[in-house]
Amino acid sequence: MQQGVVTVGLDLAKNVFQVHAIDAEGKVLIRRQLRRSEVLKFFAVLAPCLVGIEACASAHHWGRELMRLGHKVRLMPPSYVKPYVKRGKTDAADAEAICEAVTRPTMRFVAVKTPEQQAVLMLHKTRDLLVRQRTGLINAL
Repeated sequence: MQQGVVTVGLDLAKNVFQVHAIDAEGKVLIRRQLRRSEVLKFFAVLAPCLVGIEACASAHHWGRELMRLGHKVRLMPPSYVKPYVKRGKTDAADAEAICEAVTRPTMRFVAVKTPEQQAVLMLHKTRDLLVRQRTGLINAL
């Protein structure tokens, strides 16, 4: 069943991830939930394919891990995926929308960041917060 998988939409969550996989014709081959501990095992036995993930902090970690397994990972901003959700806000609907959105030729993607890049961004955001708090404190005096 996993032989013809071409595109996978992966919806990340805290403990349970949702997978939606299609073949070249767009036929749904896999629609299931995976626990955090099962994700890498699942993708390790899957032939290299295109994996779409909504961009968030943990998406970069999972993107790096899946790229190590040979998959082509594409991260997308959640606001660009939202128009592809066909029904209610569920993990399964989100995974299906991600799978649909990643195949669009006009979709804009986010680069998978290294841990060093994420650390630098964290420092910049922390400094911005500090400057805003200091400015607010000075203005309150």
